[in-house]
Amino acid sequence: MDPSKRETNLKKAPKTMTKKETEEFQFVVYNTMTQQKEVFKPKIPGEVGMYVCGVTAYDFSHLGHARAAVAFDVLYRYLLHLGYEVTYVRNFTDVDDKIIRRANETGEDPLSLSDRYCKEYNVDMADLQCLSPTHEPRVSDHLEQIKDMITQIINKDFGYVVDGDVFFAVDKFPNYGKLSGQKLENNRAGERVAVDTRKRNPSDFALWKAAKPGEPSWDSPWGHGRPGWHIECSAMSAHYLSFKFDIHGGGLDLIFPHHENEIAQSCAACQESDVSYWMHNGHVTNNNEKMSKSLGNFFTIRQITERYHPLALRYFLISAHYRSPLNYSVVQLEGASEAVFYIYQTLKDCQDALLQLQEERPKDGKPARTTPDAQECISKLCSEFQAKMSDDLSTSLILTGAFLEALKLINNLLAMLKKKQQKQQRFSVIQSLAEVEKEVKKVLDVLGLQSPCSYAEVLLQLKEKALTRAGFVEDDVLRLISERAEVRRNKDFLRSDQMRADLQAKGIALMDVGTETIWRPCVPVQQELEVVPPVGEKVPAESVQESKASIDSS
Repeated sequence: MDPSKRETNLKKAPKTMTKKETEEFQFVVYNTMTQQKEVFKPKIPGEVGMYVCGVTAYDFSHLGHARAAVAFDVLYRYLLHLGYEVTYVRNFTDVDDKIIRRANETGEDPLSLSDRYCKEYNVDMADLQCLSPTHEPRVSDHLEQIKDMITQIINKDFGYVVDGDVFFAVDKFPNYGKLSGQKLENNRAGERVAVDTRKRNPSDFALWKAAKPGEPSWDSPWGHGRPGWHIECSAMSAHYLSFKFDIHGGGLDLIFPHHENEIAQSCAACQESDVSYWMHNGHVTNNNEKMSKSLGNFFTIRQITERYHPLALRYFLISAHYRSPLNYSVVQLEGASEAVFYIYQTLKDCQDALLQLQEERPKDGKPARTTPDAQECISKLCSEFQAKMSDDLSTSLILTGAFLEALKLINNLLAMLKKKQQKQQRFSVIQSLAEVEKEVKKVLDVLGLQSPCSYAEVLLQLKEKALTRAGFVEDDVLRLISERAEVRRNKDFLRSDQMRADLQAKGIALMDVGTETIWRPCVPVQQELEVVPPVGEKVPAESVQESKASIDSS
């Protein structure tokens, strides 16, 4: 994406409802704390404070990170659409064991390595149409806030110091486990926590870690060291949102121990600490196993977007409810790509028609009446969008039903314009096109599927990705179209059909329009042959050549 357009996209926010509409409206979200859906009511009317746990920046981000980012971006966009003033905070962990290990492997400074991957993450987020949060704090920039909170915890007898390390005493916090339902004995050493016999209770967790040779460290009342993992989010959320705010979000895997420990820390530091709604997105799975870096079964966002348009990836990510598991599937990615192409082709055809028909609009400036079908379509689209989004962001149900009916109506109205009509009827069709297109764009805007690029540019980008997956350049396809035209002139229709089928198997659909043949991307028929390469690998060149050869020999 062009950098200037990316910047425009980051600053763009959805159009909002009126204040009266917002007051009469009920938005329901699932609260992990209560394990039920609740009507959303912000602590301060008209304002929302939202904190979402971000990534540990030591590598390119994977599909699981993309799902969390897109899920909460949809929430952010929808809250803006509802007219709220939103303060959205998403952190970067730039001080962590994993970062230090990776830096030691590469010979880099840990903070420099992390800074690089923070920037790469934001490139991915822009490609995925994620709006920039209000604040993106990093651990390394908030050491004073972290040390202050640890001091408060110690002073209130919830923390203790051992040889320069500071631990949280979970026995002192009777409500420990209220978010997850987990018992104390389940808070064992996790991915980031080593077993330490100096702890009073094996479940106690680190607030501050004493300095070790070769690791970044900062001065503190307890000696040189660095923060534990959990304390950063408690300190940064309190700094930007206070101890009382509306929404805390993150992946399902963060409920325990991370968010459980956050609650304990925050309440220990400030007894009045309170988050109204805890929201968590489901995992992305690969063969029904959680996709993660530790398991080595992941694909990076960059790997996917090298072969699929970022809009197709975003469409795929919101095609399931945000709390449900989402199984990685190339078939679904292909389907998402085709759906996005259909949306943008429909909107481009509509835009082209409206531009050509500008001169045909009523000369008195008064808009013509929309057709009854268009009125019904718009009403159904608006009511269905509001009903589904207000029910815990049911995006998967919005992408079907009334939304698809609206696209179908646009195509039907375009077909009507090609027929002879009375002037008033024609005005009505033109007005209907404009009104339906406007409502479709509103839906796309809130879902984050409205690109800052033109419709034509997005369609071209989608075609380029399809060519990449097929192992072609466009000249290859044009040459095959020319060869097929010659075959058809010779009335060898059997071979002509086979050539079409061979291309369709590679995700290239040929359409004969009059005497001309054009092409567009499609879902490959032999989908099981299409595989995104594992991490760090590329599709072998010989595979591409074999694919070309099989079509060339047709």
